Amino acid sequence: MKQFFSLLVFSTIFQFASAQSKDETAVAAAVESLRKAMIDADKAGLEKITAPKLSYGHSNGRIEDRATFISNIAGGQSDFLTMDLSAQTIAVTGQTAIVRHTLGAQTNDNGKAGTVNLYVMLVFGKEGGQWKLVARQAVKIPPAQ
Repeated sequence: MKQFFSLLVFSTIFQFASAQSKDETAVAAAVESLRKAMIDADKAGLEKITAPKLSYGHSNGRIEDRATFISNIAGGQSDFLTMDLSAQTIAVTGQTAIVRHTLGAQTNDNGKAGTVNLYVMLVFGKEGGQWKLVARQAVKIPPAQ
């Protein structure tokens, strides 16, 4: 009986861990889809990965809704030439996922070349089986002293 109980507990923990890692893998794929759509200025891709009530916060304090965010990326006002993500963590709780990472990018916003180094927090919600970006906030990484 004791072995049966131990097997039952192990099986339950294994199933929970598998489901959690499956969601984390799906969220990581959603982050990659967002990254690629931003670099490619892919309007359809951005529409697919973002929630209708998106709140997109920039490191300068500016906040955009979904329509403005997509318009600025697709129209070249926010132009990412490269975007590297590192130190990414993903925490899934039910239908919500919080992603944190460091973002380094080369930009060409309105024809002006630049470099950004940010800490970013993304919030994804599961809608109809798909992970959609609900919110994003970035802060500038202070220069090394």
